[in-house]
Amino acid sequence: MKKVLLVGESWATAATHTKGFDQFGSVTFHLGAEPLVAALKGSRFELTYMPAHVAATDFPYTLDALSEYDAIILSDIGTNTFLLPPEVWLHGKPMPNRLKLIREWTRAGGGLMMIGGYLSFQGIDGKARWRNTPVEDALPVSCLPYDDRLEIPEGFTPQIVGDPAHPILSELGQSWPLLLGANEVIVKDQPGTEVLARLPAAEGSHPLLVTGVFGAGRTLAWTSDIGPHWLPQTFVDWPGYARLWTNALGWVTRLT
Repeated sequence: MKKVLLVGESWATAATHTKGFDQFGSVTFHLGAEPLVAALKGSRFELTYMPAHVAATDFPYTLDALSEYDAIILSDIGTNTFLLPPEVWLHGKPMPNRLKLIREWTRAGGGLMMIGGYLSFQGIDGKARWRNTPVEDALPVSCLPYDDRLEIPEGFTPQIVGDPAHPILSELGQSWPLLLGANEVIVKDQPGTEVLARLPAAEGSHPLLVTGVFGAGRTLAWTSDIGPHWLPQTFVDWPGYARLWTNALGWVTRLT
């Protein structure tokens, strides 16, 4: 059994409801990784789901604590959550830089994955801010210096360009369901980096699924979402959805 830490994929929404002269407010809380949680049930992977608001205080501060996990998935969470824990933000107390810890954990053999979203890679309005960070050092792709979203509301069909025999592509075939968007990134020109899937040429042939190595670790970038909205329910319902993620985790943790 491999231990996986999923960090992010939660948010709170504050709304103002106006009805004529009157108005009132409401706050709702949302989780975005339920499809992945369901897909990994009963698999070889024991998933710990750490929502974004919890990560600020609970994401490990030491390599020893990180070593409990075989894989880390960063999904729709920006760098500030890691860089500004309450001790730093509220009390001006020096604390370990957890982005550097992630890099060194990967270098030592960890399996690092970044999943796309509005606060992944560089993100909406550039606010995710993963560019020029220690974590970007470990990824097989580089982030752009500005808003990197590729919104494709009509949808696109992923183009599979990797070897069908690659463990991540095993039994997934060539026909994948539509996706509705992705983050634009640049594939690093370095040994061990491989593009397995792209957006179609009509959408710029941007990378969708990229693998790489960093020290003794394996790394992976999936530039679309883990669930709606960029990854529609039809993709979640596809039999290949669960296999895609178990294959990917199997590869980064060296099970395959």
